[in-house]
Amino acid sequence: MNDDRARRHAALLHRAHRAGELLDAAAHPVAATMDEAYAVQEHLTALRLAEGRRVVGHKLGYTSAAMRAQMGVAEPNSGPLLDDMILSGPLRGGVQPRVEPEIGVVLRRDLAGADLDLDAVAAAVAEVRPCLEVVDSVWAGYRFGIEQNTADGSSAAGVVVGAPLAVAPLECHRTTVRLLADGVEVGAATGEAAGGHPLAGVAWLCARLARTGAGLAAGQLVITGGLTAAVPLPRGGIVEAVFDATTVVRVTRA
Repeated sequence: MNDDRARRHAALLHRAHRAGELLDAAAHPVAATMDEAYAVQEHLTALRLAEGRRVVGHKLGYTSAAMRAQMGVAEPNSGPLLDDMILSGPLRGGVQPRVEPEIGVVLRRDLAGADLDLDAVAAAVAEVRPCLEVVDSVWAGYRFGIEQNTADGSSAAGVVVGAPLAVAPLECHRTTVRLLADGVEVGAATGEAAGGHPLAGVAWLCARLARTGAGLAAGQLVITGGLTAAVPLPRGGIVEAVFDATTVVRVTRA
């Protein structure tokens, strides 16, 4: 795919998001490979930054077997988190939002490299945060291939970030979570569901970014992938996650 085609595909996705329009994945393949998908994602991000938005971190997708099974994909991906995706109140708008519980980490220092181990990642982590990610795919009915989802920024739409967990970064794979929709438990997992360890996903992200000479910056938030299957967030609905039986993170939709 040449750069002009990547730009056109990014513009299509950008217009659809702004209009609240859902696209038919069969009619808009947008990318045939993951390299092409990330090229489209880069141009989509540039369009969003041109509107005055800022990158404040990254999201990982499909690090858990539960999410891969739900969406029928076989590998992880990533996308940028922008400043207006950090939710401090109800989700407003949205077309087909879904919610999933995640473990997030905030970096104390820059982190880069293609061969990082868990110790190296843990040494760069300032805080472990309980999170609820809101995804809102541009693809109708969440029917897409991994390349289409990646081009669309891995469906990133919002994230509620809870208070820091009292857990060492190397132990966050033991963190438990219960997911409730309107008070009814709909899923449960531990941090280990995220590829064996949430920090393993951070290392994977650094390796992917290293291919272009990039890395993560101090202060950035990385959310490490849904630990359970995602649940819909209807208008007036409430989805909450209880981490380690004591810390509650909640999102509603106006």
